[in-house]
Amino acid sequence: MNRLANETSPYLLQHAHNPVDWFPWGDEAFEKARSEDKPMLVSIGYSACHWCHVMERESFEDPVTAEIMNRDFVNVKIDREERPDLDHIYMDAVQAIAGNGGWPLNVFLTPEGKPFYGGTYFPPVDAFSRPSWTAILKNVSSVFRDQREEIEAQAENLTSHIAHASIASLPDPKSAFQAHFTKEQGEIIFENLMKTADRISGGFGQAPKFPQTFSIRFLLQHYYYTHNEQALEQASLSLDKMIYGGIYDQLGGGFARYATDGEWLAPHFEKMLYDNALLITTLSEAYQITKKPIYRKTIIHTMGFIIREFLAPGGGFYSALDADSEGVEGKYYVWDKAETDTLLGEHAPSFSAYYDITEKGNWEGRNILRIRDPLNPLPESIDQACRKLLTEARKNRIPPQLDDKVLLGWNALMITACCKAFAALGMPEYRRLAMDGMAFLEDKFGGEGIFHFYHSYSYKEGRAAIPAFLDDYAYLIDAYIQLQEITGSSDYLEKAAGLTHWVVRYFSEEETGYFFYTHEQQDDVIVRKKELFDGAIPSGNAVMANNLLYLGIALDSRDWKQRSARMMDGLTAVIFKYPGSFGTWATLLNAFAYGMYEVVLSGENQQEKQLGFLAQFVPNRIFQLTSPDQPDFPLLRNKPVAGLSQFFLCRDYACQQPVTEPDELLRLMGTT
Repeated sequence: MNRLANETSPYLLQHAHNPVDWFPWGDEAFEKARSEDKPMLVSIGYSACHWCHVMERESFEDPVTAEIMNRDFVNVKIDREERPDLDHIYMDAVQAIAGNGGWPLNVFLTPEGKPFYGGTYFPPVDAFSRPSWTAILKNVSSVFRDQREEIEAQAENLTSHIAHASIASLPDPKSAFQAHFTKEQGEIIFENLMKTADRISGGFGQAPKFPQTFSIRFLLQHYYYTHNEQALEQASLSLDKMIYGGIYDQLGGGFARYATDGEWLAPHFEKMLYDNALLITTLSEAYQITKKPIYRKTIIHTMGFIIREFLAPGGGFYSALDADSEGVEGKYYVWDKAETDTLLGEHAPSFSAYYDITEKGNWEGRNILRIRDPLNPLPESIDQACRKLLTEARKNRIPPQLDDKVLLGWNALMITACCKAFAALGMPEYRRLAMDGMAFLEDKFGGEGIFHFYHSYSYKEGRAAIPAFLDDYAYLIDAYIQLQEITGSSDYLEKAAGLTHWVVRYFSEEETGYFFYTHEQQDDVIVRKKELFDGAIPSGNAVMANNLLYLGIALDSRDWKQRSARMMDGLTAVIFKYPGSFGTWATLLNAFAYGMYEVVLSGENQQEKQLGFLAQFVPNRIFQLTSPDQPDFPLLRNKPVAGLSQFFLCRDYACQQPVTEPDELLRLMGTT
C-alpha cells in the first residue's frame, strides 16, 4: 500500500493499492520534488468517475507504467470534491493547454506547484488520436530535464493566465458604478438563452446535456414576471424530458449527472448529491407554478432515493454513487429483455413497450428504462407491481460504490432542497430533514480560529478537515435563510448574518467587490481565484450576491445591498452574452429589476397561513414571521405579535394594509 492508505476519501483509498507511489497533496510531496528536482504529476478525479476508473485499470495499476512514474515524477492524487480549489486552478491550466477539460485531470507541475503541461484521459497505447500515457510521461520528463528554462517560462505564463482568467471580462474596477437594472435586460437574457434551447428534447445546447437547473429557474421566474408562455413551456419541456428519460432512474428515483446524448437517454450513471438537490429545488418551484402531478411524484420519489441511499447517521448526506459496478459502467441499472420477460410474466409486453425495452436494446445492446409515450401510461396497479418486481431483482446485483464523505456545501444545497420541497408539498418530514441536516453541519463541521467551518467530514475518522471554501459558506448562508422562511425561527437569520460578516471579512477582494474562492490565510494554492460563472453547482459569488441583497433588506444593511448591486453591475454585459453560464446571476438581475417583496405574517396561529403562502411560487421575496421573542428586525417592527394572523406586504419597509388570507396577498402582488 502507498501513502494514500492513511487518507479518508473513498477516491484516494481506491488508489491506495496502486504500485504508483502516490502522495496526498501536502508539504511532503513538495519537499520531495524540490529536494530531488523532479516534476510533479498531479492527478485529480473523484470516486464516481468512470474514466478515472478506466485510467487506473489501464495505467496506474500497471507495474511497468508505475515504475516510470515513480522514477521520474513525484506523484500526487487529489479528490476534486475534497479540494475543489486545486481542481479549479489546474483545470484552468489544462483548458488553456488542451482547449478542453474533464476528469481524470492529469497536470504536470514544477516543484513550486506551477503547471506547465497537462490533459485528461490518456490511453495505455496510442489511440483515439491521443498519445499513450507512457509516451506522455517520457516526453514530459525529457523536456523538463533538457529544456528547463522553457518549462519555467511556460509555468509562469500559465499561472498568470489562471490568476486573471476569471476577471478578464469584468470592467475596470475604477469605472463608474451604474446599478441600473431594467426589465428589458431580463428580456435580452431570455431571448439569448432561448437561442440555445432545444425545443424538441428540452434542455439547452447539444450533447452531452447537463440539467442546467439555473437556466430553468430563470425561465420559471421570467414566466412569473412576464407571463411569457414560451418560458414556461421550455422549462417544463426540459424537466419532463429528463423525468421520462434514462438520466432519471425510473425504478429507484434520483438523477444521474448528465446525458451523453441529446434525448436524455444514456447518462454517465454516477449520481451526485448536488445534482439531485438542485433538481429537487427546481422541480419544487415548477410544481408551485404548474401543480403538475408528475413533478410532485418525482420530488417524492427523488427525496425517497436521497433518504434511502444518501442519508447518513445523525442527519448529514453522503456525496455520490459510482457510475460503475463490477467494473462496468451502468451495469447495475440496465436490463436484458429476456430477464425482464422472465420477471414480469404476462405484464412484460406492456411494460416493455412503455419503458422502451427491446431485444436489440437501446444502449450498447442492453436497455435503459425510459418512457417514450407518457400520454399513454400503464395502469397504475400494473406499473407499480412491475416496478416492485424489478426493484427487488435489482437488489440482488452488486450495487455501485458509495462515496461516504460528507461535504459542507453539497449538504447545504440539499438542506435548501428539503426546504423547497417542504414549501411546495407541505410534507413535515422534509422540514425535519432540513433542520436535522443543519444541526449535523453545526455539530460536525464547526472549526476554530480563522477556519469557522470545515469543508469535508469523514465518518471513518469522525472528524472534519480542510478549510471551508466560498461555495460552502455561500450555500450555507442560503440554507439558513431558507430554514428561517419555513420555520419562522429568527436564529437561522441571525446565523446567516454572522456568516456573511465572516465571508466579507476573510474572502473579499475590496477592489472589485467580488469574493475569492479561498480564505485569505489559506496558503497552499498558487493563486486565489474568483469563480464567477455557474458550473455543475452555482457560482459562489452569485449566491453570495443574492444573500447580500436578501440580508441587506432583511437587516437594513445599506452596505450589503450596495455590494450586491455592484457585483451585479460588473457582470451585466457578460450575462447577456452567455446566459447559460450565468443563470444564478440572471435570477438576481430579476430581483433588482422587479424589486423584492417584503412579506410578514403576524399574529397567532400562523401555521396554516404560512403553509398556504409557502405553497405559492413567489420568487425574490423576503418572508418573516412575528413571534413573542423576536429580535429587532426592521420588517418586524410595529407588527402585532398577538391577535388575528395577517399578512403585511411591504416595499422598502413601507407596508400596505394587512390582509388575512394568502389569496388576498397574492392579489396584492398581482400574481393572480
